Amino acid sequence: MIKNLTFLLSIALFTSAIAQETEYKTISGIPYYTGEVRQQDSYINERCLLDIYYPVNKKDFATIVWFHGGGLTGGNKELPEALKNKGLCIIGVNYRLAPGVKAPAYMEDAAAAVAWTFKNISEYGGDTSQIFVSGHSAGGYLAMMIGLDKQYLAAHGIDANCIAGLIPFSGQTITHFAIRKESEIDDKQPVIDKYAPLYHVRADAPPMLLITGDRELELLGRYEENAYLARMMKVAGHQETRLLELDGYGHGMTYPAFPLLINEINRILKMK
Repeated sequence: MIKNLTFLLSIALFTSAIAQETEYKTISGIPYYTGEVRQQDSYINERCLLDIYYPVNKKDFATIVWFHGGGLTGGNKELPEALKNKGLCIIGVNYRLAPGVKAPAYMEDAAAAVAWTFKNISEYGGDTSQIFVSGHSAGGYLAMMIGLDKQYLAAHGIDANCIAGLIPFSGQTITHFAIRKESEIDDKQPVIDKYAPLYHVRADAPPMLLITGDRELELLGRYEENAYLARMMKVAGHQETRLLELDGYGHGMTYPAFPLLINEINRILKMK
């Protein structure tokens, strides 16, 4: 028992020493649209900013672009604590909100932020082949939309298939309720149109891990939406779609989901 305890303590101290060797830096409020675009739109200039947290003494690291939740009507950029000190870069993104804008402005902002990452992350030491896109709720919806509907990133000269992995938390896969509201459609009336990730299922999409809370505790039919997307991706021929349901957790299921996000990143990187 004592030998085992000594061995475990040695591993813990070694792991702690490695973690302490990695230094991190945070830069806040970086605009991700060009100066010309910002001059033409005061809301873009005010809102479309990102924060970056990255290891300063490490090269070729993976990056997570993280979109906050809030129903497309609220919320602010965040760098989740559970993702820090993992040897990864985190990019927290603000995007324009309703009612200040309408669709497709939300997706356009999300794509612009991801495009900024592809075009700039190497300057910080990151590897452009290891860019993952994630987010919770509305953020998960945005991650899926720009990862599945290729037009948004294509507008910036980026192929959405270059995303290393899509890992949305409890994102809507039908048309988002805030976008339905713009057309005076009730949030309990499901719609699948061009603003629905389900509308854009395709075999050649990046690997995708869908994570939701317990189907009995989630918002409306959030688990079932994701289950249907997972099934239709497989029917379309996509080989890398998986679905995880977190029993006992409701819509605010980020705490147990963050380790799953890290595990999925490590799984994909091992396959490269």
